[in-house]
Formats: sequence, C-alpha cells, structure tokens
Amino acid sequence: MTTLHLARQLRALAIALLVVSAALAQTPPATQPKPVAPRGGVAPPTMPVLQLKPGMQATAWTVFAGHEAEPVPIEIIGVMKNAWGPKQDIILGKMGGKAQRTNVAGGMSGSPVYIDGKLIGAVALRLSVFSPDAICGITPIDLMLEINGFDRTQPNSARTPDKVRASSDAVTVPAAMVGAEPLSLVPIDSPLVLSGFTDATLREFGPMFRQMGISVAQGGAGPVQATASAAIHGSAKPVAGWQRSLNPGEAVSGLLVSGDMSMAGTGTVTYNDGKRVLAFGHPFLSLGPVNMPMAKSEVLMTLASAFQPNKIANATDVVGALKQDRHSGIMGVLGEQAEMVPYKVKIRSFAENGTTVQSGKDLSMQVFVQQKWTPFLMMVALFNGVSQMNEFADDVTYRVSGNLEVEGQSKIALTNIFTQTEMPAPPPMQMAMWWGEKFNRLFANHVRMPRLKSASITLDMLPQRRSMAIESAFAGTSEVDAGADLPLKVFLRPFRGGRLERAITVKIPAGFPRGDHRILLSDADTLNRMQAMAGMTSRFIDLPQTVSLLNQERTNNRMYVSIVQSRPTVYLEDKTLPSLPASVANVMQNGRSANRSLFTIPETATEQASFAFEEAVNGSYSLRIRVN
Repeated sequence: MTTLHLARQLRALAIALLVVSAALAQTPPATQPKPVAPRGGVAPPTMPVLQLKPGMQATAWTVFAGHEAEPVPIEIIGVMKNAWGPKQDIILGKMGGKAQRTNVAGGMSGSPVYIDGKLIGAVALRLSVFSPDAICGITPIDLMLEINGFDRTQPNSARTPDKVRASSDAVTVPAAMVGAEPLSLVPIDSPLVLSGFTDATLREFGPMFRQMGISVAQGGAGPVQATASAAIHGSAKPVAGWQRSLNPGEAVSGLLVSGDMSMAGTGTVTYNDGKRVLAFGHPFLSLGPVNMPMAKSEVLMTLASAFQPNKIANATDVVGALKQDRHSGIMGVLGEQAEMVPYKVKIRSFAENGTTVQSGKDLSMQVFVQQKWTPFLMMVALFNGVSQMNEFADDVTYRVSGNLEVEGQSKIALTNIFTQTEMPAPPPMQMAMWWGEKFNRLFANHVRMPRLKSASITLDMLPQRRSMAIESAFAGTSEVDAGADLPLKVFLRPFRGGRLERAITVKIPAGFPRGDHRILLSDADTLNRMQAMAGMTSRFIDLPQTVSLLNQERTNNRMYVSIVQSRPTVYLEDKTLPSLPASVANVMQNGRSANRSLFTIPETATEQASFAFEEAVNGSYSLRIRVN
C-alpha cells in the first residue's frame, strides 16, 4: 500500500468520524417528554443550577410546524448569576439543529430543556438580534415552580392599556462576557396573533401594543373553534380529551378574544403534572392572578429571520384556564373554565335615502375579563369590524346603539352619532374610543368590581357626512312672564348645505325666579361635560350610580334647550341638585369627609326640551332674557 493511498484512507476515516461525531452531538433523544400523573404538586426529576457546567449537552423540545414537538440540541455556555434579579440566575445556552436557521424565535418561550432526562428549565430569553449564533437564556425550573406560592396581588409591572410604555424587562449582560458592545437578554416574544383583524387595525393599535412590550402579528383562524359556541354562555368550556393535551414542548395559547375575531398569545409548554401546566418562562402580560382561557395551538411555520424570527400559529381548542401570569412564567390548570364576556357587533350599511339596508354583517365573539384589558379589547374589536366593510369611506356617518348588561344592575342603553370633524382622529376611532370609555368607567369603579354579562352594539353606516352646527337664534321679545311660552327661531348650518330655520317654543316654568337669565341651545357634549366630570372626580361612586350616570348621558343627534340661571348646581354621585342654596350646600359639605367633596358649578341649566335630527348636532348659542 502506497503512502499516498494510506493518507487518502486516513483522511476518509477522519471525515467519517467527524460526520458521525457531529450527528451524535446533534441527535438528541427521540422520545418527547410526556405529562406525569398528578403527585400532590411534586415536580418531575429536575437538575439544579448548581450542577450545571459549561459544555454540557442538553435537549430542548419545541414545535416548528404542526402540533408535534421536535428536539433541539443545546450546548450549555454557563450560568449568569443574579441576571434576572436577586437570587434569580439565568442559564445561557447555544441552540443547534433547526434553531440554528430560525434563531431564537418568538413562540419558543417555555420550550423545556432537559439534561439526562432531568428538566433544567425553559428557553425564555434571547441575546442580540442579528447574531448568527442562536444564544438563548433559560429560566431555571426552580423559579417557575415558585409561581404557585405567590400571593394573589397584581404586579406593578402589569402590561395593561393604561400603561403605554416600552418594556423594561431587559437584563444587562456584562460586556466582558459578550464583547465590547453592551448587550442585553430580553424575553422572547410571545407573539399576540390577531386573526380576523385588518391591516388598518394593526396600524392604528400596533404602536400601543408595542409600547406595552407586546408584539402583534396577523394570523388565520384555527381548524377547531370550540370556544365560539361554548363562550357565548359566558365561559370557555374545555373540549373533550383535555386531560391528554399540552405535552411539554407543545404550543399553548392564552386567549384574549375568540370567535369571529381572535387574539391569542402563543408560547410553549414547559411542564405538565397532569393537572397544572407551566409555560413561557417569562411573563405574558404581567397581570399576576388571571382567569384566561388556555388553548392548544397549531404552528403553521416558524419564520426564520435575522431580525424578528417568529412562530406563525393559530389557537385551536380550549383545554383549561390560565391562573397565574408571573415574572418567571405562566401557570394554567387543565379542565378549568375561564369566564368571558359575550360580545356581538351588528353592522348595517344604508343606501342614500338612509332607510334601506344595502348590506350587513353580524359578528359574535367573546372577550377576556380584566379591568384594564376588557375595555381596550372591546374598542379594538369595534374599530376592526368597521374597517372590514366595503362601504367604509372617509365621509361616512356612523349611528350607534349599544347595550351593556351588568349583573344586578339595570341595563345600560347608549346611543350616539359620529361623523367627520376637525378632530385629528377619524370617526371610527372616535366611535371606538367612546365605546371603550364606557367600559373603562364601569371597570374603574372603586367600590365594586362589575360582572359584565354581555355587550352588544348595532352600527349603522349612513352615506355622506351628516352634521350640523347651531349657528344662531332669535327671540321675538327679550322679556317674558313666568309660566308663559317664548317662541324662538333657531338657525342651523348643515355641512355643505344652506342654513336651516327651526321654529320652537320654550315654556318658562311657573314660579320661575324673576331676573336676567339665559336660554341655552346646545349639543349633548355641552350638557354631558359637567356631569361626567363630577362622576370621574369622585372615587366613591358605587356601581349602581355609575350605571345611572351612563344611562343619563344625552345623545348628540339632538339639540337641547335649557334655561340657565345664576344659581349653583351641586353634583352628588349620580344626582344633579339644581339651584341649591349656598347654606344647604355648606351643610352638606361639612357632613362629608375632605376627600369626598361636592362638585359645584356656579350656574344651573334646567333642560326644557330636545329636538331630534338625522345629523350630529354640535355647538351652542345663548339668548339673554328677562323673566318678569
């Protein structure tokens, strides 16, 4: 055998050994971990952080497509001490296999990591964005198992729509560990997948989601939507076979909206003891105790990207309820039911005559119950329903009629008209904000948490901009006797139309005080403003008073006629006390604590009549009169 031939054989053998070694190094055990039977809260075999050493070979399980989890090799780089807070270490690892191509993708949060069959934690963080190395941070399983021991308070870092700020969950890594440029470990996105939502909705509300530290993506409806029928009755009932769902490594979703529109945050299951499920390895919305439907999820694909890799997934069957949303992960209970609010949106498009319905759409969905998120979700869903219509246009007028049913309270009926104005917000956004504000007032009640049983709204789209302004008014005489009628002529200016004249008669009440007064012709906002302000400034208005104030709101398709006199009005909870003598107001105030003061304005407006129009009425005008 020649020297050249021997050299070739040795080279071939070396190459073969390298190939085999690489294959062995990247071929983890093929058996996916399964849930274990409940054992009184005892965790499956785990490996503490102290036993980890650099170079150890681990295996993560996650879904790249479909429902089945696949193994991903991970090489342990080391342990970052106190990286996520005092006594909260983070394990640093380098992912191989398919993850080398996809990088650490959104939706991998919670992927369980094992060494020799022992659970060490969940993939939850990533380091850098454009790095070719798929470096991940692993939340130790001990931190996740602590979730059940926390109290039932809401963390200050809760991601709610009233806190539009950038996420501050980044963990700084010492520059010496990763090079001269400072980097940070950040939680992997648990993308909020919006199905049935338009691009216009994502453009309008995407910035608000991003400021809450939440990434959103468009998706499609899942193949099974058991939630659509089950949640109509107020709860998301788990499907049959929930006992065998959510194996470690499979995709899991928390549902915020389900039905004709859906909104779900997706991650990966870390641990399942047969009843309780741990996932994500980092917070979802940081809400603390929650009651949110928990569902299986189907991953359509994992999008590889150097900038924003993400799993594209659909939530499918409800199998339980999320109960905790904490710093080190989320916890759900299989078989539990989460309450949701049935929500119906009816949209009708009318012809030019304003009476013939040309087309319509009925939408039915269910909304997650939470004091900050429910109003926001109601608002987003309404805006989205409008933007789906072909009749959507710049100069469309929206006539809305809504009903809210709160347990133990009278039904709330709301009506209004919205059309193009000089305001920067378009009419659909104005309408959505008006609708969401009603839920905010209910859920912001400081005395009692409402139980919202249902919400529905009918929206009529009327062609053209329909608005008119109160321009001026004229009275035949400036002096009138108490108990007499005062005829008026009112002039209104429609949008791009000729001036309209309306003859009305104002009845001066018998016994009305003598002196100088005003006749006020106004829109609804002018009269609603003070009453709404009084309600918002009192922290002690109970739920019945809040419902009463909502039902007292005037609608803006009417012109209101009031007599204004120079006597103070006192607002007490949901009650308006006109022409209250100063001595009585002082006695009432002295009997109340300093932080429960009365809300007072110097004038009293006594509403005498109102006149309906097919347009939105705006503006006001005053006439001075003398009552003899």
